Amino acid sequence: MAPPHPRDPSTASNYEQVSVSHYVVKWNVDFDKKCIDGDVQLVLDVKQETSEVILDTRELTIRSVSCASNGETKEVEYAMKDNGALGQKLIVSTALLKPGDKPVLTVKYESSNNAAALQFLTAEQTTDKVAPYLFSQCQAINARSIVPCMDTPSVKSTYEAEVCVPVGLTCLMSAIGQGSKSSECGKHTIFSFKQPVSIPSYLLAIVVGHLERKEISDRCAVWSEPSQAEAALYEFGETEKILKVAEDLVGPYVWGRYDLVVLPATFPFGGMENPCLTFITPTLLAGDRSLVNVIAHEITHSWTGNLVTNFSWEHFWLNEGFTVFIERKIHGRMYGELERQFESESGYDESLVRTVNDVFGPDHEYTKLVQDLGSADPDEAFSSIPYEKGSALLFTVEQTIGDNARFEQFLKNYIQKYAYKTVSTEEWKEYLYDTFSDKKVILDNINWDLWLHKAGLPPKPEYDSTLMRACKDLANKWTAEGSEAPTDGEVFEKMSNSQKLAVIDAIRVNKGIFGDRMPSLTATYKLDQAKNAELKFSWLMLGLETKWTPIIDASLAFALAVGRMKYCKPIYK
Repeated sequence: MAPPHPRDPSTASNYEQVSVSHYVVKWNVDFDKKCIDGDVQLVLDVKQETSEVILDTRELTIRSVSCASNGETKEVEYAMKDNGALGQKLIVSTALLKPGDKPVLTVKYESSNNAAALQFLTAEQTTDKVAPYLFSQCQAINARSIVPCMDTPSVKSTYEAEVCVPVGLTCLMSAIGQGSKSSECGKHTIFSFKQPVSIPSYLLAIVVGHLERKEISDRCAVWSEPSQAEAALYEFGETEKILKVAEDLVGPYVWGRYDLVVLPATFPFGGMENPCLTFITPTLLAGDRSLVNVIAHEITHSWTGNLVTNFSWEHFWLNEGFTVFIERKIHGRMYGELERQFESESGYDESLVRTVNDVFGPDHEYTKLVQDLGSADPDEAFSSIPYEKGSALLFTVEQTIGDNARFEQFLKNYIQKYAYKTVSTEEWKEYLYDTFSDKKVILDNINWDLWLHKAGLPPKPEYDSTLMRACKDLANKWTAEGSEAPTDGEVFEKMSNSQKLAVIDAIRVNKGIFGDRMPSLTATYKLDQAKNAELKFSWLMLGLETKWTPIIDASLAFALAVGRMKYCKPIYK
């Protein structure tokens, strides 16, 4: 059997002795002070005898801590201790707690005005410039900056919340809304929420802003600032369809609602899979649904990540590698197997190779699938490695087994077995071998140590390269020595968005022999008019890399208009 999970190094909490089964949050959102203040009740589940509860915090001001146990409530002593890059430990002294006890801690506190999880925006910084805005980003270990908690994916808890916000603003959370009421003074609105499915702390999320809702289906809606509402409704109109394909692949959707919220441009990610409420970058609003692959990715997280969760950030590939692999399975069912093969090869060639060679270097710890984070903030290790190397491993396993339908059934069974739990790489691998005991000899041919524990690039799986070849052939016409640059844009125009990207990326790889063809490439393919943010970004990067000076103003304008790290960091660099 797989060994019990080792300890998550990114938390100070004593979760082996005691865990949190439920949080009750009461928050007041203060836009003037740029903070959240209030209190939280933590319903504890004692597993081993202990007389202290250790929680993760980051820059919280603690006002008081009390403990209710055996029918009486009293204030208890506590101490704060520095924990380096991981924040501060809140060490609460209690009476002797015994296995089976379910005491309740109440902590009154206030977040800092610089809380790592929170982004407060003035009205001027929003899309519509009507009202201030707040959004959170708790992954990986920033929940501790807005609530004292056991900030580890190894602990899953339900939660309920009451949030008081200025009147006229809407509050949303990673939970099911229970309605709202006016405050006694009439100047605030109090919103109520319940999340009945146990989640890790990093999936706690809040949005407050001037928002409008558009219905997609009975269980899906999209929220955005009013000026983007119609565009968002069109862009994400296929959400229910994608959700149904996902259910067919991996089992029933257990979260009740699947809503989306389009955030202001400052949001640094493509999407964040907060339960019941996926956060989305406005850079997906291409006008032609060409970037909804991000929606398939975030929907898939409803099973891989949110339902079955990596027990620590060192095994992050169990969240992201599985999600990318299943996201592409969804695309295969919607757009054909060749598209899945193409997207998988693109991920390896363009994302994985570039991250290993250009970002980290082939010997770096963070190019391993299973990483040693030590006392580092997990955000330092964040890259495409867990996504693309993880997906490539699953592709390799499926290919080795040689039976796609059986491997898909394995994925469904794996999710069913570990639903509502956390999982390690060893447990997944053991379950794989148990399921395919008849294939042990061929599974043993996979170099597991190389894939899981060695740095650098893994062996490239054997993809069907039909669509990729067409992209590379077209790119070759721009980069081959002595070739005449194409003057007809029709072939490019008829390609899917992901193929267009592959053409530009293939030119970027061979930019040394591209010469001074940026003006003609731009004109032939109308790249300066691209509405699709991915395509525009690749064009800008090619221009910068080939030192084409007319691209500088366009690059700066783009980087100033979007907050997505994927675009901003490489452009500024």
